Amino acid sequence: MAPVPAKPKKPGPGWRYRAGVAVRALAAIAGGYALSAAWAAALALTLPAVRVEAALTATMLALAIYPCAAMWCFGARTAPRAVAGLLIAGALPAAILLLSKGAA
Repeated sequence: MAPVPAKPKKPGPGWRYRAGVAVRALAAIAGGYALSAAWAAALALTLPAVRVEAALTATMLALAIYPCAAMWCFGARTAPRAVAGLLIAGALPAAILLLSKGAA
């Protein structure tokens, strides 16, 4: 009886794919947190309410921003586009925080 030939192994995902997933995960975790924290701080300063109520409302809204940012990171076509989207979304709260630095 002849020996059965071994099946050729399929190559696994390359290092570029793995690096892209790692960048997306890092952007989703750290970038999403930074984005939601920036929006929470900016909204807390700009909402027309008592300080405590404004902070609580801003924090609750930021809790909705974080999963949206994470979904954006994994839904974007490429990893650089995911990071760029987070940076663009963070430009407005960063500007608000920089302009209202003296108001706090």
